[in-house]
Amino acid sequence: MIRGQAEAAQPAGDGSEGTVPGQRSGGRAEARRQAAGRAPRSPVDDPAGTPGDAPAEVPTGGRAARRAAARQQGRRDRRRMRRWQKVLVYGVAGVLVLTVGAGGYLYYRLNGNIKHSQLYGGEDGDAGHEVPDAFGRTPINVLVIGSDSRDSKEDCDIGGGACDGGVNADVNLLLHVSADRSNATVLSIPRDLRTELPGCKDDAGKSVFKAQRHGMINSTLQGGPGCTVAAVRKLTDLPIDHFVQVDFTGVIKMSDAVGGVPVCVSDNVYDPQSHLKLSKGEHTLQGMAALQFVRTRHGFGDGTDIGRSSAQHLFLGSMIRQLKGAGTLSNPAKLLTLADAATKALTVDPGLDGITKLVGLGEDISKVPSDRITFATMQVVPDPADTDRRVIGPGAADLFRLIKDDRPLTGDPKPADAPSGAPAGGSSGAPASPSAPAAPPAQSGPARSGTTVVVRNGSGVTGRAKAIAEALRQAGFAKDTTTGSGVTAEHSAVTYPAGKEAAAKQVAAALGLPEGAVRAGDGASVELLIGADWTTGTSYQAASGGTGSSAPAADPATALKGADAKTADDAGDCAQVGHLNTVSLPGFGGMTPVQAYDRSKDVPDSAP
Repeated sequence: MIRGQAEAAQPAGDGSEGTVPGQRSGGRAEARRQAAGRAPRSPVDDPAGTPGDAPAEVPTGGRAARRAAARQQGRRDRRRMRRWQKVLVYGVAGVLVLTVGAGGYLYYRLNGNIKHSQLYGGEDGDAGHEVPDAFGRTPINVLVIGSDSRDSKEDCDIGGGACDGGVNADVNLLLHVSADRSNATVLSIPRDLRTELPGCKDDAGKSVFKAQRHGMINSTLQGGPGCTVAAVRKLTDLPIDHFVQVDFTGVIKMSDAVGGVPVCVSDNVYDPQSHLKLSKGEHTLQGMAALQFVRTRHGFGDGTDIGRSSAQHLFLGSMIRQLKGAGTLSNPAKLLTLADAATKALTVDPGLDGITKLVGLGEDISKVPSDRITFATMQVVPDPADTDRRVIGPGAADLFRLIKDDRPLTGDPKPADAPSGAPAGGSSGAPASPSAPAAPPAQSGPARSGTTVVVRNGSGVTGRAKAIAEALRQAGFAKDTTTGSGVTAEHSAVTYPAGKEAAAKQVAAALGLPEGAVRAGDGASVELLIGADWTTGTSYQAASGGTGSSAPAADPATALKGADAKTADDAGDCAQVGHLNTVSLPGFGGMTPVQAYDRSKDVPDSAP
C-alpha cells in the first residue's frame, strides 16, 4: 500500500505506469516542446482526451507557435468535416432511397388503379389511323365515355337505379387535339342519337352486340367501350386513337380533388330524376352535386340531351380553368389526390394502360390554351319515328369533316407554327399544317408544269382516272401525269408528300375540289383519288353542285350552326334552365324545373 502511494507520487511523463489516463506524459517530449517555445499539449489535442477538457492557452509569442496552432486547428476541422460529410452522404442516400421507394409505390399504386379493355370492338374494320402532316405530326382523337354502370354497391347507391348489371353510355365526348397542339375540340354526341350501329365482338372473338340499322348509340356500351368506339368511328369517319371510360364515382372524386367546380344556373332548377336542386346564380359543386349537374337532362334547355351537353360543356370548361388556376397541377399533394381519384375511376385502351402514358396524353392536352378549346354538340333533329329520340341533323357531316381535316373551329384561324428545326411550311412555302385555313390561289405556288399527279379511280365508274388525268394535263400540269391502281373510296381527295402541299392545293383548285379534300399523305407524289361522290365530269364542283358530301363548309361558323359552340374560357355563361314542362312531382302534372323548385321547399339544395 505504501509502495503504491509512492509510485503514484512520482512525476507524470517519465514513462511510468502512473500516468493519468487521458493525459500524455510530461517527460522528454514535453521538455522538448517547452524548449522550442511551444505551448504545453492540451488534453483536447489528444484524440483519446477526455471530452470537455478545456484547451490550454496558446502563448501568443513566436511565429512558430502560431503556425503550429494553425496546423493543429486545421487537423481538427478536417476531422470534424469528414464526420459531417459522412452524415450528409448517408442522410442524402437515405432520403433518395425513401423517395425512390415512395415513387415506385405510387407508380404501382396508380398503375394498379387503371383498368383496360380493347380499343376497337367492331366485327370488321378498325379504329382508323391519323395521317401525319408535312412535319410528321399527327392529331389525337380520344373518345371519353361516361358510363352509367352500376356494377358496384357504391355506383348503385349513387346512380339511384336498380343494380341490374346493365350499362349505357351517359356521355360520349370526342376530344380532338390538333397535330400542332395549338387547338382542341370537344364534340358531344347525344346519348339518345339513333343511327346505324356496327356489330361487335369481345377479345375472344365472341359476338357481344348485334348490328342495328337504327339503334341508340348509348346502348353500344353494352358490348364494351370498344363497341362504342366502333359506333363513333362509323358515325363520324374519324380515327379514334384512344378511349377513356369514367364511372359515377370518378366524377364525384375528381370534383372533390380539384376543390369543387364553380358553375352558374340561369334560374332556380329542380330535376327530381337527377335530384339536382340549385337556386339561381353561382355555386361550387363537389361530390354528389357535381354528378347530379352533369347527369341532369330534364332541368336544362328543352329537356333533351342538347341541354345536358351544354351544361356538361360549362362544367368541363370550369374544371379546366380550375385545374389551371387553382394550383392543382403544381401542388404535389393535390395532384396525387386528383391522380388517385381519376385512375380509380378509369377504364382505358391498352395504349393508355400505364400512368406514364396517361401523363403524356395530359401533357399534350395541357399545351392547348383555354381560349382555343372549343366545345360543340353535333347537330341532331327529332326522329320522325320517335320524337323523343334524335337523328343526324344538317351540318353534322360538315362538322365531322372540319375535325377530320384538323381545322380549328373557333378563334382566328392561323397557320400552325413549324416545329423546331423544321422549315416553315416546307420547300414550297405552304402553311405548316392542314389546319391552315386558306388555299393559295390557283395561279400561286410552283409552276403547274412541274407537278406530276397520279390519278386513282375509286368511284366505281370505269374510265374516270383516265379522263381526269387528261384534264389535268390540259390544265397545264406535267405531261407525265398518269393513272394508278384504283381503290374503292367514298370521298374524293388530293394527298401530298412533305413539301408538296401548295402543289396539291393547285390541283384541287383546278378541279373544283374543296380545300378540305387536300391532306397530307404517305405516297411519294401528289395523288388524286376520285371517290364515289364524283362519278361524272371533270369538275368536282360542277358534278356535285358544290354540295358533295365530302366537301366541308367553307366557313367553320357555317359548320357550327346549331352546334352550341363555346370555348373553355367562357367563364360568364350560365347553364340555361328550361321553361318547358319537362319534370313532374308526385301529385302534380307536368311542370317546369323552376316550378318544381318552388314546390319542393322540403328538399335541400344540392349546393349552397
